[in-house]
Amino acid sequence: MSVFEAWYMDEESGEDQRLPHKLSPNQPVSVQQLEHIGVFHWKLNADIYENDPELQKIREEKGYSFMDIITIHPDKLPDYQNKLKMFYEEHLHLDDEIRYILEGSSYFDVRDEGDRWIRIAVSKGDLITLPAGIYHRFTVDESNYTKAMRLFVGEPVWKAYNRPADDFDIRKEYVNSLGSS
Repeated sequence: MSVFEAWYMDEESGEDQRLPHKLSPNQPVSVQQLEHIGVFHWKLNADIYENDPELQKIREEKGYSFMDIITIHPDKLPDYQNKLKMFYEEHLHLDDEIRYILEGSSYFDVRDEGDRWIRIAVSKGDLITLPAGIYHRFTVDESNYTKAMRLFVGEPVWKAYNRPADDFDIRKEYVNSLGSS
């Protein structure tokens, strides 16, 4: 995967979550459709992430003051299988989720306004933001490897709220924002 790509998922398949799960025929999702639901993307040069002026500019503009790096691989992440299961549980956060893929590739799945799953393929150089309140999940692809920078506004909050979480104020705000965009 070298091109940023998104599509509606085949939700009926019980196959391995790490597979693409494209419908036949494929139903692509445009960048504009993603932006409509609050998902934004930048393509950066991950080889220079430590000194990248473009990344620094985005961090300053968005207030991303904290960052760390996570490596998701069976040999690098303790309790790998259970972590993958946890990441793949449908959930939301009270804050935006910001991830910058430094190496490898993976998928973010997000719900559209009609509650359909959209799969977003991310790979080296992709920086993606998911808005607070959006239902989503994450999985590696068949490579079983992703190294990502996690960015936060202020101190990191690691709490995920599994669905159903429709009574949360942040979820209500997110849903209301879809009607006004």
